[in-house]
Amino acid sequence: MRKYEIMYILRANLDEEARKAQMEKLANLLTKNGAKVEKTDEAFGLRDLAYPINDEVKGYYVVLKVLAEQTALYEFNRKVRHDANVLRFLILAEQE
Repeated sequence: MRKYEIMYILRANLDEEARKAQMEKLANLLTKNGAKVEKTDEAFGLRDLAYPINDEVKGYYVVLKVLAEQTALYEFNRKVRHDANVLRFLILAEQE
């Protein structure tokens, strides 16, 4: 397994409970496919976007540190791409 960093932006209009449920759902997408979520970081939190995305001007930033195989990332990518609550996401492989 390799180390990855996944950053995604959730819609700002989600309330606290819905945001936590969405974050749990996305983490479960990874873990049920064999990945291990090592850290969830919400330090950026709610921020203004540099440019509007789907008419949204604010977003809630979340960063995950994970150990995963390609199959888990492929499934995450496939599902998140069609999730209306996720504005953008990025998966980066960490250098060893």
